Amino acid sequence: MSLRQSPDNRFLTAPSGRIFAATALPMVVIMVMNGMLGIVDAVFLGHFVGAGAMAAVGIAFPVLMLTIALSALVSGGMSSLLARQLGAGSSEAAAATFAGAHGLAVMIASSLILIFLAGGWNFALGVAGPDGPVAGMVWIFVAITVFSTPVQFLLGIHADAWRNEGRAGLMALMSLAVTLINIVLNYVLIVLLELGVAGSALGTALAQGLGLALLAGLRRHVAGMMPLGSLWRNRWTSGWGRMAALGAPVNLGFVGMALSAASVVVALRLAGSADHTQTIAAYGIATRIFGFAFLPVMAVAMAMQSIVGNNVGARLYARSDNVLRIAVATALFYGLAVEILLLSQGTVLGAAFVTDPDVVGEVGRLFRPMAALYLLSGPVFVLGLYFQAIGRPARAALLTMAKPFVLLPTLVTLIAAIWGADAIWFAYPLADGLTATIGTLVLAASLKARGAAAGIGLKVMEGLP
Repeated sequence: MSLRQSPDNRFLTAPSGRIFAATALPMVVIMVMNGMLGIVDAVFLGHFVGAGAMAAVGIAFPVLMLTIALSALVSGGMSSLLARQLGAGSSEAAAATFAGAHGLAVMIASSLILIFLAGGWNFALGVAGPDGPVAGMVWIFVAITVFSTPVQFLLGIHADAWRNEGRAGLMALMSLAVTLINIVLNYVLIVLLELGVAGSALGTALAQGLGLALLAGLRRHVAGMMPLGSLWRNRWTSGWGRMAALGAPVNLGFVGMALSAASVVVALRLAGSADHTQTIAAYGIATRIFGFAFLPVMAVAMAMQSIVGNNVGARLYARSDNVLRIAVATALFYGLAVEILLLSQGTVLGAAFVTDPDVVGEVGRLFRPMAALYLLSGPVFVLGLYFQAIGRPARAALLTMAKPFVLLPTLVTLIAAIWGADAIWFAYPLADGLTATIGTLVLAASLKARGAAAGIGLKVMEGLP
């Protein structure tokens, strides 16, 4: 059935600043708690297992990013469609999109498992080199991560559905509880049971299963939510193409992060320096910290996406523009604060993860170039998700893919070839500056096109030739 726009949809009626804060703050809580899990997990590994475990997790990071990317392909594409369908009051279309996302998630996760079964061990040996113990840790971490992808992907779908249905606050409370349970599980598995990186991956998988059970089970008890029964009344194979096209920009952005990380690991391995393991361990710590710092930006962008999608679906374009401005300003000021912290306290942050003074010093050294223009990255990501929210996947892809998929790997490779592996960290500020330039040009072109369209519409209304 198709419903008319309802005054109960707060995305369409509440003041822009208030609804943005009410949606973004719970999302920030969710993201920060998830990020704290990664930080605490790394602390457990660094202090109770050693630098070898940190190196293994750093080497496996591209695979972890790949699973996140494929999860974002499904949930991000679903979100773009779902928010506009809910804003327009089309419940039948929203239910069909929700069901189709489940089918796409199961298909992709099953394919990943088959690929790992065919070549997982060869991959671990290839990326870890002759270091047998590290290769073993890489394999077990990747194995547990890949086999838990069906739960990971379905959890992403249900979490994004709750967000687009305006239930971010309740979802934040559940996420807080699940994350605390996850931290306890990781402590038991890593520290008490001494399972090392296997305990890290297994604790996350168990917590994701609990989160999915909560989101799916509580849906029937919350008023106004799409019923779970809609999953059986709609085809799981419908809408995959459109969903993949809309989810591809964010998906390929995360794939690009994996590619960028892989290019760094390869450059360090080819350099063949004696302290290459220490540098990879430091890079693994840096990626954890950068990943944690990025999560609030993602929360801001996802909150903006939900509000903008609902308002564009209802054709309330002035409201969607206002929310975009608020989100970009928020991301810019947050990025500036993070940049100052990383540049001034990088060594202190490194010491929280490991006790090895060489690795700690290396963390501080890496942050100085890597974070030099960090404040520019958040606004560009927000702008990319805005274009995804309004159904412009090509522009979204350009903004979310340019840095991780093209600029960073290319710059890392060129700098390593010309100046050596020690200089590859300067690729990060160069990529940030170039991406911000691209974002400015895309936004200017979009505003110009909108102005031209508005001018044509005005002439038609006035009866002018």
